[in-house]
Amino acid sequence: MTTLLILIVVVLLGVAVWQLTKIFELTQVGANVNDTQVANDNDNKVNGYLMFAFLIFIYITTIWCVVYYGKFPLMSDSASEHGLLVDNLMIISFILIFIVQTITQALLHYFAFKYHGRTGQKALYFADNNKLEVIWSSIPAVVLAGLILYGLYAWNDIMFVSKEQEQESIVIELYAKQFGWEARYSGKDNVLGKANVRYIEGVNNLGVDLSDPNAQDDFSSQELHIPKGKRIVFKMRSQDVLHSAYMPHFRAQMNCVPGMVTQFSFIPSVTTAEMREKPNMVEKVANINAIRVKKSEELVKNGKTALDPYTFDFLLLCNKICGTSHYNMQMKIVVDTPEDYKKWLADKQTIVSLYAASKTTEAPAGSAMPATVDTTKTAKPEAMASVSLSK
Repeated sequence: MTTLLILIVVVLLGVAVWQLTKIFELTQVGANVNDTQVANDNDNKVNGYLMFAFLIFIYITTIWCVVYYGKFPLMSDSASEHGLLVDNLMIISFILIFIVQTITQALLHYFAFKYHGRTGQKALYFADNNKLEVIWSSIPAVVLAGLILYGLYAWNDIMFVSKEQEQESIVIELYAKQFGWEARYSGKDNVLGKANVRYIEGVNNLGVDLSDPNAQDDFSSQELHIPKGKRIVFKMRSQDVLHSAYMPHFRAQMNCVPGMVTQFSFIPSVTTAEMREKPNMVEKVANINAIRVKKSEELVKNGKTALDPYTFDFLLLCNKICGTSHYNMQMKIVVDTPEDYKKWLADKQTIVSLYAASKTTEAPAGSAMPATVDTTKTAKPEAMASVSLSK
């Protein structure tokens, strides 16, 4: 709201200055005022000086931003091994853009100042100049080709996962739906069982084909735990609309498309505990909590509940506007040490066992319902196709 008010004030001040200049012109009785629509030498000279002044303003603003905002890290919190490659590509792009923008803006405004229109002066016109065409076409082409090749190399290095690598990786499904995430782990066999939205029933909210042998050790979690230093292969599905699995600190993003399985993989390089101890993160958390303390004081005065202190966590977000509660679609990611990850796995129940237990509790009192459920009757492969996530 404050920003909007400042913007309105600036606009009104601009209108006021413009009106004052009009009044000043009207008061210049008998003065040599150019009231035609054709610019004279004085008009061109003033515009030339204004262009040069604007160039100075641009550079002063740039220097001020670098000094004032330079303390904030731009691309320095990557938590995956390929993240450094992505960050380097972004930094190189920023540097090239900055250099080109600095040079071109300087030439543009300086030439507008130096060669402003004068009576009797004619511009030198080139009908054709092959040398200039080659220069200003080849230089951008070479630079862009280099960036594109670097980008393709980075993309292939990130996206290509051989069969051998996948066999040695941890395979996890990220299941998206309005408005939340759920993770399904492939269990000891490291192969996800087949799934289809038509199999969704009761606790089987991921639509796992419970008759598939590969699904017998699959288990789900509302919190994503992954070990440091181990490649994670994510298989992604969507139940309803287009979502996008976005993990900013891992420089990872992939669309989740209804009716198909997409994939992304990376190797976590920083645990959650290690990220929380980094100086930049400690300072960031302290600044956020200082703001929350001030906000909490206002809330308490108004009889409302104070805000909880902020603690850093990696997050899985949705980067597509998927509906009214899109902003709320996030899941906590915990990067553990290998030892802590094994401890976390220890007490996990499989989807099959949870489904069987739910069916047992649904049985009426005194019935002869067995303690287990024949999962081959919960799916009908002949009537519907499952989505295989093992490929």
